[in-house]
Amino acid sequence: MVLKTDLEEAAESRHDLSDAEDVYDESESVPLSDVFDDEFVREYTTFATFDELVSASPSDADAADELAYVSFGDWDEFIAESTDFDDEEAFVMAGRDHWVAKRLDLA
Repeated sequence: MVLKTDLEEAAESRHDLSDAEDVYDESESVPLSDVFDDEFVREYTTFATFDELVSASPSDADAADELAYVSFGDWDEFIAESTDFDDEEAFVMAGRDHWVAKRLDLA
């Protein structure tokens, strides 16, 4: 996985990077399952999929599309306890970097 500083360094070393418009359309949402794909989840948690991670959280949510039902405090604590990240922000930023690296073919 390419973390933020590695992502920036990898991007700077490439002369053939795609334009942002070619890899991401601002009018389209990015599914959580794309950001937190199975590869990312398996590498940084004890779960095989993001749905499994959400389902194990302290809520009634059974899948990623029900994540809104998990309260922020509970989710933040669960992420700290169940992943390699200290909190939700670090988890989300790493997922974002993973998604970007894959879209730019840097990972």
